[in-house]
Amino acid sequence: MIRDARPERRGTSQPPEALRLALDAIQDLKGNQLVVLDLRGLNDATDYFVIASGTSDAHVRGIAESVMEKLNRRGHHTHHVEGLNTGRWVLLDFVDFVIHLFHPETRSFYQLERLWYDAPELLISSS
Repeated sequence: MIRDARPERRGTSQPPEALRLALDAIQDLKGNQLVVLDLRGLNDATDYFVIASGTSDAHVRGIAESVMEKLNRRGHHTHHVEGLNTGRWVLLDFVDFVIHLFHPETRSFYQLERLWYDAPELLISSS
Protein backbone atom coordinates (compact mmCIF):
# COMPACT_ATOMS: atom_id res chain seq x y z
CA MET A 1 0.00 0.00 0.00
CA ILE A 2 1.20 3.50 -0.80
CA ARG A 3 0.26 6.66 1.03
CA ASP A 4 1.28 10.13 -0.04
CA ALA A 5 3.96 11.33 2.36
CA ARG A 6 2.94 14.97 1.95
CA PRO A 7 -0.78 15.07 1.17
CA GLU A 8 -0.87 18.83 1.56
CA ARG A 9 1.34 19.18 -1.54
CA ARG A 10 0.04 16.36 -3.71
CA GLY A 11 -3.54 15.65 -2.74
CA THR A 12 -4.90 12.19 -2.12
CA SER A 13 -4.79 10.71 -5.62
CA GLN A 14 -4.06 6.99 -5.70
CA PRO A 15 -0.90 5.93 -7.61
CA PRO A 16 -1.58 3.92 -10.78
CA GLU A 17 -2.28 0.19 -10.52
CA ALA A 18 0.83 -0.62 -12.56
CA LEU A 19 3.00 1.26 -10.07
CA ARG A 20 1.49 -0.67 -7.17
CA LEU A 21 2.12 -3.97 -9.03
CA ALA A 22 5.73 -2.97 -9.69
CA LEU A 23 6.31 -2.13 -6.03
CA ASP A 24 4.84 -5.49 -5.01
CA ALA A 25 7.19 -7.28 -7.42
CA ILE A 26 10.22 -5.40 -6.05
CA GLN A 27 9.23 -6.17 -2.47
CA ASP A 28 8.50 -9.83 -3.31
CA LEU A 29 12.12 -10.26 -4.42
CA LYS A 30 13.50 -8.33 -1.44
CA GLY A 31 14.60 -5.18 -3.24
CA ASN A 32 16.47 -2.94 -0.80
CA GLN A 33 15.98 0.74 0.09
CA LEU A 34 12.80 1.11 -1.96
CA VAL A 35 11.94 4.77 -2.58
CA VAL A 36 9.15 6.31 -4.66
CA LEU A 37 9.56 9.96 -5.63
CA ASP A 38 6.53 11.94 -6.77
CA LEU A 39 7.67 14.01 -9.74
CA ARG A 40 4.26 15.37 -10.69
CA GLY A 41 4.68 19.09 -11.23
CA LEU A 42 8.48 18.79 -11.24
CA ASN A 43 9.06 16.79 -14.42
CA ASP A 44 7.05 16.52 -17.63
CA ALA A 45 8.61 13.19 -18.68
CA THR A 46 7.13 10.97 -15.94
CA ASP A 47 5.06 11.11 -12.76
CA TYR A 48 7.10 8.87 -10.46
CA PHE A 49 10.62 7.56 -10.01
CA VAL A 50 10.96 4.24 -8.25
CA ILE A 51 14.45 3.59 -6.89
CA ALA A 52 15.59 0.31 -5.35
CA SER A 53 18.73 -1.76 -4.94
CA GLY A 54 19.57 -5.41 -5.30
CA THR A 55 22.42 -7.15 -3.53
CA SER A 56 24.23 -8.20 -6.74
CA ASP A 57 24.02 -7.80 -10.50
CA ALA A 58 22.05 -11.05 -10.71
CA HIS A 59 19.63 -9.87 -8.02
CA VAL A 60 19.07 -6.57 -9.85
CA ARG A 61 18.39 -8.43 -13.12
CA GLY A 62 16.05 -10.83 -11.34
CA ILE A 63 14.04 -8.00 -9.81
CA ALA A 64 13.80 -6.24 -13.18
CA GLU A 65 12.65 -9.41 -14.95
CA SER A 66 10.08 -10.08 -12.24
CA VAL A 67 8.68 -6.54 -12.51
CA MET A 68 8.40 -6.81 -16.30
CA GLU A 69 6.79 -10.25 -16.13
CA LYS A 70 4.25 -9.28 -13.46
CA LEU A 71 3.23 -6.08 -15.25
CA ASN A 72 3.23 -7.72 -18.69
CA ARG A 73 0.72 -10.32 -17.44
CA ARG A 74 -1.60 -7.44 -16.47
CA GLY A 75 -1.21 -5.64 -19.81
CA HIS A 76 1.36 -3.03 -18.71
CA HIS A 77 4.34 -3.13 -21.05
CA THR A 78 7.67 -1.35 -20.78
CA HIS A 79 8.19 1.51 -23.16
CA HIS A 80 11.97 1.22 -22.85
CA VAL A 81 14.52 -0.94 -20.99
CA GLU A 82 18.19 -0.12 -20.35
CA GLY A 83 20.97 -2.03 -18.59
CA LEU A 84 19.29 -5.41 -18.20
CA ASN A 85 22.32 -7.31 -19.53
CA THR A 86 24.76 -5.93 -16.98
CA GLY A 87 22.54 -5.48 -13.93
CA ARG A 88 24.48 -2.53 -12.53
CA TRP A 89 21.67 -0.04 -13.24
CA VAL A 90 18.48 -1.25 -14.88
CA LEU A 91 16.01 1.36 -16.05
CA LEU A 92 12.44 0.27 -16.78
CA ASP A 93 10.36 3.01 -18.41
CA PHE A 94 6.60 2.51 -18.10
CA VAL A 95 5.92 6.14 -19.21
CA ASP A 96 3.88 7.15 -16.12
CA PHE A 97 6.69 5.90 -13.90
CA VAL A 98 10.33 4.95 -14.34
CA ILE A 99 11.99 2.27 -12.23
CA HIS A 100 15.70 2.51 -11.42
CA LEU A 101 17.16 -0.72 -10.04
CA PHE A 102 20.74 -0.44 -8.86
CA HIS A 103 23.68 -2.43 -7.70
CA PRO A 104 24.49 -0.74 -4.33
CA GLU A 105 27.80 0.75 -5.50
CA THR A 106 26.21 2.24 -8.61
CA ARG A 107 23.32 3.70 -6.59
CA SER A 108 25.76 5.29 -4.18
CA PHE A 109 27.71 6.82 -7.07
CA TYR A 110 24.74 8.37 -8.92
CA GLN A 111 22.64 9.35 -5.88
CA LEU A 112 19.38 9.94 -7.75
CA GLU A 113 17.58 10.75 -4.50
CA ARG A 114 19.92 13.72 -4.01
CA LEU A 115 19.40 14.91 -7.58
CA TRP A 116 15.64 14.94 -6.98
CA TYR A 117 15.76 16.19 -3.37
CA ASP A 118 12.79 18.51 -3.99
CA ALA A 119 10.49 15.62 -4.98
CA PRO A 120 8.22 14.36 -2.19
CA GLU A 121 8.75 10.75 -1.22
CA LEU A 122 5.72 8.48 -1.06
CA LEU A 123 5.41 6.31 2.01
CA ILE A 124 5.44 2.61 1.16
CA SER A 125 4.19 -0.12 3.41
CA SER A 126 3.88 -3.84 2.78
CA SER A 127 0.31 -5.09 2.46
